[in-house]
Amino acid sequence: MHFLLNTFTLSLATAVFVGSTQGALLPSRRATVCNGHAELCNRQYSNVTVIGAHDSFAFSTDPFALARDQQVDIPTQLSLGVRLLQAQAHDNNGELHFCHTRKVEDYLKNVKTFLDANPNEVVTLLFTNPEGLSVSDRWKPAFDNAGITPLAFVPASVPVKQSDWPTLGEMIDSGKRVVVFLDSGADTSLVDFILPEFEMIWETPFSVTDPSFPCKVDRINGPLSTEDHSYMINHSLNKNIIPIGDGVIVSDPKDAPTTNGIASIIANVNGCLPLGANRNPHFILLDFVDLGQAFKAANQLNGLA
Repeated sequence: MHFLLNTFTLSLATAVFVGSTQGALLPSRRATVCNGHAELCNRQYSNVTVIGAHDSFAFSTDPFALARDQQVDIPTQLSLGVRLLQAQAHDNNGELHFCHTRKVEDYLKNVKTFLDANPNEVVTLLFTNPEGLSVSDRWKPAFDNAGITPLAFVPASVPVKQSDWPTLGEMIDSGKRVVVFLDSGADTSLVDFILPEFEMIWETPFSVTDPSFPCKVDRINGPLSTEDHSYMINHSLNKNIIPIGDGVIVSDPKDAPTTNGIASIIANVNGCLPLGANRNPHFILLDFVDLGQAFKAANQLNGLA
């Protein structure tokens, strides 16, 4: 009995020692499956292509709801394999809302529920801040109240080069497996986990109406070169339903199965490769993520097909 007790104590001490060499008293746990695939655990976060949901909050099953860009809710989007959620927030009588309908805090609580049930998943949140709302007074409290803040990744310095991100396995093992980007107003001296998007990610044009999706660097900022940025393809096809003046652009669910098909996505990626240092995109942003074969396309791009 004395021998067994000593063996247990030695094992525990070994686990603590191994963890302490990484700067924290943590057991020597290693993620063996990351974002659904063992092959991705040793892959850098920036070197994994993931499917994103454009206007993820704007979901409806009503085919006549012209403002919808998705037809399934946040939990369903995540269960399908979406690992980037994009949304635009506004002030609504002193509260942070998505288009004055859904509270950002409630939205984030849905994400937290998924994260709690899926501890080996890394999720990216990309929010737009058109009103320039305060990151410390308005944005951070929503993350705090939803319980996301302790899971948020904080880089050693900003901006992070494409080649300097940790692996998915390292992020999962550390518990810091939510990456938060804001398109404008981010200030990491005030809130260290809300990161400035365009200093690290460039995007292709959005509101595209050309099904050939011509590629160009549309938005970029900061000191890093284009090659040192990750990049996101906006692969959402829109229709101009009133082609007068500036027109009225709406998303196109009818053609979404084709737009979100493997052939269309891969063609768009191939057109962007010369602008992306011959690397695949980090993010592919889609409307109607439940239609088409986008996740098979992502597997193919990640060498998993």
